[in-house]
Amino acid sequence: MTKVKLRLPVLFLFIMALVVLPVLTLNFLSSEPKEVDYTMDEVIDSDLPVVSETTTIINPYLDQSVTIKKGYYDYKDEEEKQISSIIKHDNTYIQNTGIDYVGNNAFDVVSILNGTVTNVKEDEELGKIVEITHDNGLVSIYQSLSEVNVKKDDTVTQGLVIGRSGENKLDKDLGNHLHFEIYDNGSEVNPLNYLNTEVSLEKGE
Repeated sequence: MTKVKLRLPVLFLFIMALVVLPVLTLNFLSSEPKEVDYTMDEVIDSDLPVVSETTTIINPYLDQSVTIKKGYYDYKDEEEKQISSIIKHDNTYIQNTGIDYVGNNAFDVVSILNGTVTNVKEDEELGKIVEITHDNGLVSIYQSLSEVNVKKDDTVTQGLVIGRSGENKLDKDLGNHLHFEIYDNGSEVNPLNYLNTEVSLEKGE
């Protein structure tokens, strides 16, 4: 048998391998595997995007025979048009704050937009009145109604029949009609500048 002499460095490495390797193997086998979380943290953005939708404001009636009998009084209009927009009542002259619609017969009155009924009342001079508040800062008012189909706090959709045209004591000469007004953020406006135009309605996505 041939004797092999091991040099010191080689012998040292050999001994270390015999000592260290079993220890590393034991630690590896006894250690618990770490759980790896592959899920991603959910990102919540508090600043939700706002989607702007548009809708067209419709006329407050469906009957195509309905026409304007008395227009809105606008101080910028010509004198002749202003005179035709004056209401005479008990020797008092009143500027018309809305539009008066007449038809061949009594006609259904509809909501111009989606909204919430914020007032329903009956006035001795103006007849039955419905007020609807919309989401875009607009308020529509329907006066001189003979019938009312909604009550306060009702949610209404665009085109829903809310009542029927009638008469009032303020402007008797008009007979059966609808007096219609629009307010934009609390200010009285000419309804003709809003009807049949598009408005933006914003809502969170």
